[in-house]
Amino acid sequence: MGSTDRFRTTFGTVKARASVYKALGHPTRLFIVEELSRGERCVCELTAMVGADISTVSKHLSVLKQVGLVDDEKRGAQVFYRLLVPCVLTSFGCIDRVLGDQAAKARRTVRAAAAASALHASR
Repeated sequence: MGSTDRFRTTFGTVKARASVYKALGHPTRLFIVEELSRGERCVCELTAMVGADISTVSKHLSVLKQVGLVDDEKRGAQVFYRLLVPCVLTSFGCIDRVLGDQAAKARRTVRAAAAASALHASR
């Protein structure tokens, strides 16, 4: 296997990862994944939780299913979804840490600006 083949394989893996991240790139889908981490839900429950019509929620679920994050099971007239890979939630913790760090940095910047303004006003 030449170095070009190895790059192609790696790039294919990166593209596949990007498709999963893209599927998670909508607030409604992130919400659905978090809800499904608590247990399976029928589309009707998710529709009520999200506050959108059933066709919109079904479309979001379809995107998640296409990348292998969720699976469905039809029971009578209802369709139930479950999260296939709960490990995806570990990336949420990482993202939450980034957001926390950004918020802390913003607070420090605001405090520093307020202190500088107060110092300037006292002169």
